[in-house]
Amino acid sequence: MRIVKGLVGLAAAIALTSCESAAPTSYEPSDVVQVQSPDWVADAVIYQLNTRQFTAEGTFAAAQAQLPRLADMGVDIVWLMPIHPIGEEQRKGGMGSPYAVKDYRAVNPDLGTEEEFRAFVEEAHSLGLKVILDWVANHSAWDNPLTEEYPNWYSRTPEGEMMPPEGTDWSDVVDFDYSNAGLREYMTGSLTYWVREFDIDGYRADVAGFVPLDFWETARGELDAIKPVFMLAEWEQRDLHIKAFDATYGWGWKEAMQELVADSSGAGAMRGYYLGQKTTWPHAALRMVYTDNHDQNSWDGVASEIYGPAYEAAIALSFVGPGIPLIYNGQESDLDRQLAFFEKDEIEWKEGQYAPLFERLIALKTAESVLHNGRHGAPLVGVPNSAEADVLSFVRGEGEERVFAVFNLSPRAQEVSFESVRHHGAFSDAKGGEGTIINAESTLSLGPWDYHIYTAN
Repeated sequence: MRIVKGLVGLAAAIALTSCESAAPTSYEPSDVVQVQSPDWVADAVIYQLNTRQFTAEGTFAAAQAQLPRLADMGVDIVWLMPIHPIGEEQRKGGMGSPYAVKDYRAVNPDLGTEEEFRAFVEEAHSLGLKVILDWVANHSAWDNPLTEEYPNWYSRTPEGEMMPPEGTDWSDVVDFDYSNAGLREYMTGSLTYWVREFDIDGYRADVAGFVPLDFWETARGELDAIKPVFMLAEWEQRDLHIKAFDATYGWGWKEAMQELVADSSGAGAMRGYYLGQKTTWPHAALRMVYTDNHDQNSWDGVASEIYGPAYEAAIALSFVGPGIPLIYNGQESDLDRQLAFFEKDEIEWKEGQYAPLFERLIALKTAESVLHNGRHGAPLVGVPNSAEADVLSFVRGEGEERVFAVFNLSPRAQEVSFESVRHHGAFSDAKGGEGTIINAESTLSLGPWDYHIYTAN
C-alpha cells in the first residue's frame, strides 16, 4: 500500500511538473489568420466573368478582347466561372451547368482551346490583372471518368448507389467522399496543375464548406509552394481563414442590405453586421461583399430591382465599408434581367449609368489606403448621429489618412447631426470634389437612400 501511495504521489508530482513545463511561454495574442495573402490583394477588386455569357462568341478569345476595358475600370482579379468540359449525363438544360465537371484537367471546347485559355491568362497578366478559376471540388458530373475508374471516391446511398450531394436538388452531379486519400491527392494535383501549367493566380472554391477543411489547408500549402495564390471560399466560416483561404463570402452583408431595403427598417441590420464582423471575425479575414453575382442573379432576381432606389448606396457601401468588393459581369452595363444558367444568354453591352460609379469607387478604394482589404486597411469606427435608427455613419483611419462616410439606409429623408470628434476636420466630398469643414456644428441633409463619402485633405 505504501508503495502504491508512493507511486501515486510520484505520478502526481511528475504530472504537475509536466503541466508547469507545458505552460505557455507568452500570453501575447497571436493572429488567427496564418495565411499570407499576396501583396496584390491589398486593394483588390474582384470581377466575376461567365465566359459563356460574356460575349456573343462565348469564348476565351472574345473575352480576352475585353480585358483592357476591365483593366481601365480598375479591376484587379478576374474570377472565371468553371472552364472545364460539362457532363452530358443527367445534364440540366441544353448546355448544362458549368459546375457539373466532366474533366478537371481539360478545357471546355465550347469556350476554346488550352492555348486560347493560356493566351487569355497571359494577356490578363500583361495588363496587371490576376486570374482565378472557379473550382468544384465537392462533386463531379455523373459521366466524369472518375466514376468508372475510382468508384470508391464517391459517396453512396444506404442502398449503395452513387448520389448527388445530400439535401440538394443538384441532380446533374454526384458527390465525392473525401475520406479517400486517393481523391485528395488527385484533386490537389488538379489544383496545382492549373497553377503550374497555365500560371493562374488562385481559386474560388464552390461550396467550400462541403469539403473537409484539412483538405483545403493541405492544398493551400502545395499551391503556395508554387507561387503565392489568392483563395476565395464560397462559405462563411472563420476557421477557413486560418491556413486555407484569404477570403470568404459575406452572405450576411447581402442579407442585411436586402432585409433593410425590403422592410424599410433602417440601418440596424447593417450596423449589426459590421459589429459582428468587428467582434467575432479576425481583422485579417477578407469578406467578399457584393450586390450581385451568379447565384443572386439566378435565385433572387436582378440586383437593380431588389435594391431599387437603394442600389447605388448599396454598391457604394460595398466599396467603402470593410470587405473585398465584387462586380458581377454586366453589372457595369446595367444588367436588367436574370441570365439563363443552363443555356446561352449573352450580356447586352451598353453604356451603363453605373459604369462611372464603379470606376470612381475603385479609384477611391485604390487611392485611400484606409479602405484597403483586411489587415491592409483600417477598421470601421462608428460615428454616433442623431438618426441612428436610419443612418449609418463611420470613419476609417485617423488624421489625414481618414474617410468619413454617411449612409441613409432608409426611404425617409433625414437632417443629421453628429456626436464625438472622430469626424471633425477638413474633407473633400468624394462624389463632387467640393471641400468642406466638418465640426461639432455641422449637419447633413440626406434624401432617401442618400449617402456621402468624405476624404481627409
